[in-house]
Amino acid sequence: MPQEKNIDQREEGIEVPYDQINPDTLRRMIQEFVTRDGADWAEVGCTLEDKVEQILQQLKNKKIKVVFDLSSQTANLVVCPHA
Repeated sequence: MPQEKNIDQREEGIEVPYDQINPDTLRRMIQEFVTRDGADWAEVGCTLEDKVEQILQQLKNKKIKVVFDLSSQTANLVVCPHA
């Protein structure tokens, strides 16, 4: 019986240094990321801007990174494996 191949479902992409992305574009990308689940950040005691700043700090601390997915031609924020 042939062995089935293990299909890797992770994004196949390249890391994009966040500091090489236009600051306005990066900010909009982060805003889209943090609002995906429809959360109202005021309900949890912070603003959208607070959340954006938290994500920017995580990028600076290399806890997350920007990855451009070659398959879907989209960029996403992902947790760094060593974080």
